[in-house]
Amino acid sequence: MMKDFLTLDKQLCFAVYETAGEFNKLYTSVLKPFGLTYPQYLVLLALWEKDEVTMKELGERVNLGTGTLNPMISRMQEKGWVRKDRSKDDERKVYVTLEKKAFEEQSNITQRVGEEIQLCDISLTEYEELMGRLNDLHGKLKLRSISMDS
Repeated sequence: MMKDFLTLDKQLCFAVYETAGEFNKLYTSVLKPFGLTYPQYLVLLALWEKDEVTMKELGERVNLGTGTLNPMISRMQEKGWVRKDRSKDDERKVYVTLEKKAFEEQSNITQRVGEEIQLCDISLTEYEELMGRLNDLHGKLKLRSISMDS
């Protein structure tokens, strides 16, 4: 019984890994015409929810460290998606703000992503159920990692 559980195709981690790989392929193809990567899309999603945030806040929101986020934001700035401004009150703070291009392309990007997700034949009910279950799993894994750190 236990031996059967230890096979690769019975591993939850492998199923999540493979699914994440398929999502990466899907988002790469959808975002390529816009000149965006998947992490850049996550940054846009976060900023569409709340614009003009510090790099620290943005990093926490999308779960990226400054070593990854800084060069990515610089590339996005070069392409006209966002701009970085140093705080006048506190030189240590850098704010990230959406540029006009990000607002103009928002509906095109979200529409294309939505169309691709619909082509995967995932009903709204199934989508919501999957989100709930994945969020529960993430919470359990995070609690486990916190308890291991302490």
